[in-house]
Amino acid sequence: MSITQMKKLDTVTALRDYVAGLGVEIPIADTVSGTGALSTPITITDGAAGPLQVGNRWCILPMEGWDAETDGRVSELVRRRWRRFGSSGAKLIWGGEAVAVRPDGRANPRQLISAPDRVDDFARLRTDLVDAHREAGFVTDDLVVGLQLTHSGRWSRPDGQPAPRTMYRHPVLDARVGVGPEGVLHDDELHEIVDSYVGAARLAAAAEFAFVDVKACHGYLLHESLTAIDRPGVYGGDFMGRTRLLLSIIDRIRREVPDLGVVVRLSAVDEVPHTQDEDGLGVPEPAADNRLCFGRGTDDAAIDLDEPDRLLDELAARGVGAVCVTLGSPYYNPHIQRPAFFPPSDGYLPPEDPLVGVARQLDITRRLTRSHPDLTIVGSAYSYLQQWLPNVAEAVVASGGADLVGLGRMVLSYPHLPADVAAERELERRFICRTFSDCTTAPRNGLVSGCYPLDPFYKERPERRALTIAKREAEARRGGRRR
Repeated sequence: MSITQMKKLDTVTALRDYVAGLGVEIPIADTVSGTGALSTPITITDGAAGPLQVGNRWCILPMEGWDAETDGRVSELVRRRWRRFGSSGAKLIWGGEAVAVRPDGRANPRQLISAPDRVDDFARLRTDLVDAHREAGFVTDDLVVGLQLTHSGRWSRPDGQPAPRTMYRHPVLDARVGVGPEGVLHDDELHEIVDSYVGAARLAAAAEFAFVDVKACHGYLLHESLTAIDRPGVYGGDFMGRTRLLLSIIDRIRREVPDLGVVVRLSAVDEVPHTQDEDGLGVPEPAADNRLCFGRGTDDAAIDLDEPDRLLDELAARGVGAVCVTLGSPYYNPHIQRPAFFPPSDGYLPPEDPLVGVARQLDITRRLTRSHPDLTIVGSAYSYLQQWLPNVAEAVVASGGADLVGLGRMVLSYPHLPADVAAERELERRFICRTFSDCTTAPRNGLVSGCYPLDPFYKERPERRALTIAKREAEARRGGRRR
């Protein structure tokens, strides 16, 4: 399979022809105006917080930081990143990054942790972002900032080594992280985790965040709960049992933190775990069980949005105003979650053209947006589009394929892209994310998170040499194959 890199598709016509040759559909605008669909305001209607006025259709998505202090407090590296988010020009900040609701739920030893004595730290972090937004020349009364809350579940590594806590025994993933029977969480432990989410929501409200994102994506605890088909008890089995953990958290936040908005980032469709074949390409694990994939049919691998649709109905009934649609997990099927030309060090070469993955996410997001007009839907997987990101984003929003466009990796290297698009400035190609995956490879190897290839600040850090060595070792494991 031959993949043409995005940077070589130098005209809209070339991009359209290439996409057509792949047999997929991606809407593409010929031009992007500073007064087009991306610049229009939108109101998120939350059942508790009321209307949240968002000034444009750009959203900064939360990422997993690996640069807090070792005790989980806010560091200067975290502050720098959040200030850059604020200066971006985007008007919806979907949580900034994932914040663990308790120490044992961290995905890494330098992830932020919520705790009652840290209200001032988080309040200052939010203020830093808002101040940066104002200093960049933007008004702040249409800027909405939230905080993402998470428990990493199976992928918990609070001290750097796997310390998984899972919803059930998995035929493939248990072996990857060393899960035994003692790793499965009991119902009483899940009740305590619900308490931790509510406590973290209280912190967010006290720090004056507009909302919390109850994270249910990417293989973490609340995402895994959605496929706990064989789990006995109240948190497994049928649809209502498998969604009970997520919905119980939202219900408790609504009752106990009544003025705080609630949103959900959801892996609406999953895929079986993948591994690499002898050529380094991603292939499904032989023992993979499609039953354990949310949003898939039980008898085959076809996408089935029946349960995602039902879940969005349940969220809307609870006054949740917005859902961010993503897919899969960075741990076991990254090609569908964040399409990339270059894999991370612990990944595999993409088994499909990454634009196929982009088209899949756009299609699923479009279907959910149109079937749930009462929800504000944020799309993701745009970074791989690189210099054509604004053209696709404009076309998607203009056609009703999503209400807002979420940016993740792109803002690590090019945070002011939304501002440049709004001002109709030419994109700065030297900052455009080329999906080198270094922002994943670095944390996977114990290094602070950041864009080492393109952000001058990280280029000069001493970790860059260690990152280069880690990448070379990963290529050697794949037989020297990049693509």
